[in-house]
Amino acid sequence: MTLALERTNAPAVVAETVVSHEIPTVACAGLRVPLVTGGEIGYANLDHAASAPCLDKVRDAVDEFLPWYASVHRGAGFASQISTKLYERTRGILRDFVDARSTDTVVFTRNTTDSFNLLARSLPKHTSVVVFDTDHHAALLPWKGPNVRRIQTPRTRLAAVSAVDEALADCPQGPRLVVITGASNVTGELLPVKEIAAVARRHGARIALDAAQLAPHRKISVRKLDVDYIALSGHKLYAPFGAGALIGRADWLRAAQPYLAGGGATKLVTRDTEDLGVVWNAGAERHEAGSPNTVGVYALGVACQELAGNWDAIVAHEDELLARLRRGLAGIPGFAELRLFDAPVDRVGTLSFVVDGFEPGWVAAVLSAEYGIGVRDGAFCAHVATKRLISAAGSTGQQAIRVSLGLGSTTEHVDRLVLALRQIVARGARWQYEKPEGRWVPENDPRELPPFCA
Repeated sequence: MTLALERTNAPAVVAETVVSHEIPTVACAGLRVPLVTGGEIGYANLDHAASAPCLDKVRDAVDEFLPWYASVHRGAGFASQISTKLYERTRGILRDFVDARSTDTVVFTRNTTDSFNLLARSLPKHTSVVVFDTDHHAALLPWKGPNVRRIQTPRTRLAAVSAVDEALADCPQGPRLVVITGASNVTGELLPVKEIAAVARRHGARIALDAAQLAPHRKISVRKLDVDYIALSGHKLYAPFGAGALIGRADWLRAAQPYLAGGGATKLVTRDTEDLGVVWNAGAERHEAGSPNTVGVYALGVACQELAGNWDAIVAHEDELLARLRRGLAGIPGFAELRLFDAPVDRVGTLSFVVDGFEPGWVAAVLSAEYGIGVRDGAFCAHVATKRLISAAGSTGQQAIRVSLGLGSTTEHVDRLVLALRQIVARGARWQYEKPEGRWVPENDPRELPPFCA
């Protein structure tokens, strides 16, 4: 296809086309955004790795449920019974979604960060933790104490497996946990989870899988991967209503002090003396104090069911778009893609890159303001990984640009991005930009915010 983009108020783009697979649809498909140069254009959301748009099925399901929304677990009213049924039924949906064991506990949290902080609080005393230093901060930071080993990610998958083996061999006697990311949120590359799990088993270690970036793109089996815990986020899974989950073996969670102290986590509270006597719940409710996010949990379950029935189409859709994207970006002068591993590996539809001579934040601002394209710039809550990989790519910067594909992405979005980057590199921007508070924005931005932002 020959691509051309004229310098007009609103950029001329190729006709809107969607890769021809039956995939779940998203609620923002018809969203149009204003341009600083005048006019408006369909929004090209290429930032799914940060937060994915809401599925149409999820939005419709939430709208249907909202009139029935009420308290859960202890309400006698009919609406409360409905809410409780949906809330508890979602535990089974999540367990099935990741092919977990029937005995695994499903604790509802806010997101992956919340899940790993809960797990960190639940570790037995003196547990050794092994984690790669290139992981997202959600998986990198919660672990505390002298037995935490944050190891450098090698440049090959085989070396990564060996590095975990060596780190575990160096751990003191006692409980051990390996934390592994399923798919890098910087590069989209899949890590060798199953191989690392096999090594961990030889050392008597448990495995916690960060599936925040993997779960929206690939079918997951806890049993086939042989992991003990899995954390995921609804806002990555096309259910942006503030719920996530930690799914895994019950014993450590059952033995730990409640993550939060309060109603819902308690079975009985007494006061026979000056002190309170508290009997805590033993199940998942032990770590779900307070009124739960029933709507968010229900939305997460609906999203998981919708994705589970469409994996072949979802993977084919994203693979085609990713191949198209990489072909287009490779021809841009100064382009360098960030990669964890030297050899090509399986990956989801996320990639990060730098363009020699162009500040990522400025490029992202131009893409948004002049082309209606949303990408991410920065270090992506994986600062160690991003800075190291930028250096490995031969650049001296501290930040990169990330493009992440998903169910809302189209071939037109990909083509528009490639065209826009070619124009920016060749001709610069058509508008002036400033950096008043550390981020690039258009000078004298004429665009009006929608009424609900006023």
